[in-house]
Amino acid sequence: MVKNYKAILQYEGTRYQGWQKQTTTENTIQGKLEALLTRMFGEKVEVHASGRTDAGVHAYGQVISFLGSTDKTPEEIRDYMNRYLPEDIGVLEVKEAGERFHARLNAVGKVYRYRVLNSTLPHIFERRYVAVYPEKLDEEAIREAMGYLQGAHDFKAFTAKKNGKKSTIRTIEEIQLKRIGEEWQFTFKGDGFLYHMVRIMVGTLLEIGSGQRSPESIPEAFRTGERARTGFLAPAQGLALMEVFYH
Repeated sequence: MVKNYKAILQYEGTRYQGWQKQTTTENTIQGKLEALLTRMFGEKVEVHASGRTDAGVHAYGQVISFLGSTDKTPEEIRDYMNRYLPEDIGVLEVKEAGERFHARLNAVGKVYRYRVLNSTLPHIFERRYVAVYPEKLDEEAIREAMGYLQGAHDFKAFTAKKNGKKSTIRTIEEIQLKRIGEEWQFTFKGDGFLYHMVRIMVGTLLEIGSGQRSPESIPEAFRTGERARTGFLAPAQGLALMEVFYH
């Protein structure tokens, strides 16, 4: 009997070409998972994720769903996956889901965290997980800008992909900034995020913090929808998907 499964994953994205499987490389997280599950179930398995993370982006709580028929319990599926997956991909939980559950289509919210080291010195042991930004930062200006980003807006200026007819309106429920020594941690909670949206928001906040643009440039970016009105694309390694929410 075919069952629908939901699983929660962690992975370090450093050495992968992103989540999405590709015809030109086997080095994607989706590709690794589908190859393993296809071998385990003895039939082709397609894995759906809550969203596609870019090359170099990490996940603490990525959610996937997949269909398959096996005598193994969810715990045995989890243990099998952890036995044969690479050491930088781990499965925290597998459980049976309702037949209509879909990791992407049923997601109602996500939390991303972005880590910045505001330092002129290299941090060798953190380099895979943080982005280094050496310019002096004005916390007050950054927090003012964070206020403009919260709420429901058209984030067309904050995405690298032109979605055509697809809506670019998203709601940012909350942005938190936590400082730990030289590290600035930005946490974004929202109903969904466009391609590169978090990394562009962080790049914009850093440019505002270093005086290259003003907090008021954000409402102007919303008004015009022009990518040129927003900041640089912050590096992938600072970003991690922390949690996905469902009803």
